[in-house]
Parts: sequence; C-alpha cells; structure tokens
Amino acid sequence: MLVKLAYGESGLEVNFPELITDVVEPEYIPGLPDETAAVQSALRNPIGSKPLRQLISHNQKVAISICDITRPSPTEVVLPIILNEISHIPKDNVSILVATGTHRANSKTELINMVGNEIVNNNQIINHDCFDEDNLVLTGQTSDGTPIWLNKTWVESDVRITCGFVEPHFFAGFSGGPKMVAPGLAGFDTIMALHNSERIGSTKAVWGITNGNPVHDTIREISKLSGVDFSIDVTINKNRQITSVFAGNLFEAHNAACETSKRIVMKPVNNQYDIVVTTNSGYPLDQNLYQTVKGLSAAAQIVKPGGTIICASECRDGMPSHGEYSKILSESNSMAKLLEKINKTKQTRHDQWQVQVQAKIQMRAEVLIKSDYLTDTELRAAHFKPISSIESAVADSINKYGKAARICVLPEGPQTVPYLTGNI
Repeated sequence: MLVKLAYGESGLEVNFPELITDVVEPEYIPGLPDETAAVQSALRNPIGSKPLRQLISHNQKVAISICDITRPSPTEVVLPIILNEISHIPKDNVSILVATGTHRANSKTELINMVGNEIVNNNQIINHDCFDEDNLVLTGQTSDGTPIWLNKTWVESDVRITCGFVEPHFFAGFSGGPKMVAPGLAGFDTIMALHNSERIGSTKAVWGITNGNPVHDTIREISKLSGVDFSIDVTINKNRQITSVFAGNLFEAHNAACETSKRIVMKPVNNQYDIVVTTNSGYPLDQNLYQTVKGLSAAAQIVKPGGTIICASECRDGMPSHGEYSKILSESNSMAKLLEKINKTKQTRHDQWQVQVQAKIQMRAEVLIKSDYLTDTELRAAHFKPISSIESAVADSINKYGKAARICVLPEGPQTVPYLTGNI
C-alpha cells in the first residue's frame, strides 16, 4: 500500500504492508470556492462584534498580529483583505506584527512568501522580539501572578487585531485566537511562565482541550487583559486552502473555529498500535527538529507502551541553532534524567518545554527519525535513532513485534490528532 507522507515541500512515498496498516488522516474538506468573498463576508458580518471597518476611526493606530513562518497560515490570502477593509486608515498608522514568540525573526524572503511582495514593500512589518526589553511593556499580571510583558507597539495601538489559523496544539489545546497575543507577542519572562514545567506537565495541557488547560487558561486571560478589538481565524486543509472563516469577538470566533477544527482533525481509533509512522506535516512545519516534537506527540497518543514511533521530518533549518533546545538535550545521556531535572527546576529555561514533552514521549516509546538535513550524529545527540529509510525501519519493527504487529500511519502528522475512543 503506497502512502504519501507530508515531508518537506515534495512529500515522501512509502510502501506499507496493507493487511496490518491503518491510515489515519484528517477529514478532507475542499477549499472554499471563493476564499476572498468568504473572508470579506466574515469581516463584514462578524460574530459578536461590529464589522471591522466600523471599528476604526481615520486617526487611530492599528496593530495586526500575524503568524510567523513556522505556521502554515494562509496569511497571504487573509491579510490583504483585512488591509482593504481598513483602507480608510493611513498606512503609516498600521503596524503588522509577526507573532514570533521565542522564534527567530523572519527574513524578507520569508515575509514575501508569507504575505506577498506588495505588502512587504508598502507596509510596516515588525518581527516581534521577546528579548528586546526596549520594545516591551509590563501591563500587569494575571490572577496567578504571571507577569504580562507585551510588544510595545501592540500595547500602544488604539485597535488590536489578531489574524491566525486554528488547529489542535499539543499542549495549548488549539492554536490561533488568544495565542496570537501570548506567547506570540509576549516578552521572554511571560513566555517562560506560560511554559513552566508544572503547566506543561498537567494532564489537561494536551491536544484539543482549552478550558481547564493551565496553559490556555492563562493565555486567554492575558489576551483578555490586553484587549483584542477584532479577531479572524481560519481552518485549512492539507493544501493550505481555507475551509472555514470565523471573525469578530476574539473568544466567540476562536471557540467556533476550535469546534470546527476538532470535528475535522481529531480522529478516534479503537486500539493502540505497536508502530506509529508520523510526520511533522511537511514544510513549513517540519523546518526543524524542535517543531518535530509536535508530530511525535500526535503519534504518542496511540502508540503502545514500549512501541515504536517512526517520523519523517525534513528539518532544513536544523535543530535549530537558536534557542536552548539542543543545549538542554546535550546535558544528559538519559531522557529520564532530563525529565527529572526539568520537573525539579523552578526557573524555566528557553525551550525546556519541548524537551519535557519529548522526554515524556520517549519514556513511552522508541523514536526513530528520518531527516535529509540532520546528520546521524546530530540525531543521536538529540536522543533519537537515525534512519535512512522509512520502509526498512518499518520492516525491522515488524520483525521486532512479530506477526501480530499493527501499524498506524499519520501522513499529515499533527494535522491529524488521533485519540483512543472515549478519551476525548
């Protein structure tokens, strides 16, 4: 049985033994026949809000938060329509903020790929920098004492707009909506508090759960205190085509988008599997090993304890070189010891949450990685077993588990979130 895995920009075709393999994919929803008309209609007929155009006076300053290059958001479709709706505002009054969180700044070439040449050349676009204290403002604290450091341009704007897309998130429940404020436009100290080991270790900090999730609850509180005047979220299919649009009040629009995404993306399975083959959804999501933990987390939901996860992730951006992900991984040759250390440490380190999630996965299953850009030495240093062929790795794993072995393939990686029947 030939299955095409999402890998880089071109994909990867792999043969699997048909009789023992199940393929789990998100429900395919065709793209909207007229994306522009759908987005425009949502902006003009919003949920729980006045139309976008009516919210903004000529002399007001506007900030728009958009996804960075690590998210497959169709911003190049949505943003021009937003800008057209507020064309009565002078361009100098509009700031487009790339919600990078702790990620690196996006290059001009990446920005052009994200929003188009015309917008890049004719509008003010700012890569948020969570480390730049001169461009951060302390706006208060949450009910649990989390300091709220936010982008200065965002805070000082009269009208704040979020522009995102919604998919299940491996510890925040769902992406989009309030995440476009925090961690997207938050300062480093705020992001560290959001990602501390206690929150990440919660049984509620998982795919598809927002209410009662200590990560998302605080994110939601920060965005409420920040003040978001208008929000637009979309859902997409594997071709990055828009399948639905929700705009208006931040929380009402986001909740509606989450419900739609859950029905499409989260898929029940009846049994756990010996072998789960996954991806990180191809480019741009599989740019680096750090992001690849999401694909592993999706697979971990249905792998048997002591089973094997095989992941194809291109990783053209390496580990990556920024952040502390690789440094933390290098501090012990045992994932169990790393997890123990993280759980005992009060001071949150940059990227420790990804190592924490990775360690929990590797306590459950062996993890094998295929990457055309990372060397075997780099993968072993990250505590993974390198492989050059998915088919060979599957064959070896079948021999390991015997004739009763069962395989599940997630061709779209975290774009599909499987769960055991009755667990959601």
